[in-house]
Amino acid sequence: MVPELRERAALVALLQRPGARWQDVALEVLEAGGAVTVLESRLRLQETLFPASDPVEAAIADAVRTLEAWMAAGIGVHACFDPDYPDQLRSVHQVPPLLFSRGALLDDRRAIAVVGTRRASEEGLRIAATVATELALNGVTVVSGLAKGIDTAAHTAALKARGRTVAVIGTGINRFYPSENRALQELIAGEGTVISQFWPDAPPSKQSFPMRNAVMSGYAAATVVVEAPWKSGARIQARLALEHGRPVVMPDRLLEHDWAREYAQKPGVHVVSSLSQLLSVVEHVISDLHAGPEMLPEAPHLAWSG
Repeated sequence: MVPELRERAALVALLQRPGARWQDVALEVLEAGGAVTVLESRLRLQETLFPASDPVEAAIADAVRTLEAWMAAGIGVHACFDPDYPDQLRSVHQVPPLLFSRGALLDDRRAIAVVGTRRASEEGLRIAATVATELALNGVTVVSGLAKGIDTAAHTAALKARGRTVAVIGTGINRFYPSENRALQELIAGEGTVISQFWPDAPPSKQSFPMRNAVMSGYAAATVVVEAPWKSGARIQARLALEHGRPVVMPDRLLEHDWAREYAQKPGVHVVSSLSQLLSVVEHVISDLHAGPEMLPEAPHLAWSG
C-alpha cells in the first residue's frame, strides 16, 4: 500500500472511533508526525492475549475502502499532513484533520474572506458584490460560506468577474444548503473550489456553522465583514480572525452596531470608508503576509456609493 494512502486511512480510522474529538486528533497526529503511529498506540493497547487479527491493519483496510469510495465519487480528501493541505489553515488551532473538496484545491495565498448576514440589505448586497468583483479582477481569491445574502452576492460577483472563489460550507460535501444555492455550489465546484471539514453526508447543525467560520478565517489572509448584526456568524468570524492573527476589514457603516464599535478599537481591525481604502488595506495584508510582488492597484473612483 502507498504510504500516503496508509497514513490518510489511519487518520480516517482515528476519526471514526467513538468519541473522537476531531481537533484533538489533528493536533495529536501533527505532533506525532503521522496517523499510523497514533492509531497503533490506541488500538494495540486494547489487544487481547490472542488476537484473531491485527486491529490496526483491520482498521486501516476498512478506512481504505471508505477513502476509495469517496474518491470514486469525485471527492477530494486532504489530510492535515498532506503536501496539498492549505498551509495557512494548518497554522490555526482549529485545524480540521480532514478537508473534503470538489474542484481544484490550490495554494490560495492571495485569498480574502467576504462575509456577512443572511438577512442582508440591498446596500449590503451591493457592497459585497462590488468588493468581490474588485478583488476577483485583481487576482485575489474570494472566500465565503455559500449562505444566503452576503455570501451568495460575493460568490456570484466573483464568478461573473471570471475570478476564483472558494466556498467553505457548513455541511458535508454531498449536501446542498441552502437548497436554492445548489446550482451556485455546483458552479463553484466546477470553476473554483467547495470545501468541507465534515463527513461527506453530514447534515447542517447548530455547531457546524461556527466551525465553518473558523475554517474560513484560517483559510483567508483577512476577513472583510460587510454587514453583520450581533448574532451573525460574520461577527463570530471577525472574532476568530483576530484570534488567528488575521486582519479584519469593515466599512464604516457597520459602526452603527455596538459590537463593531467595540471591535474597531482592537489591533488588526481596519475601518474603511471607500472601496479604494479597502483595496489598499488588502494590498498591505497580502504583501505583509506573503512578501509577494503582486500589488492591488488603487481604485480612487470606486466608493461605497458608486
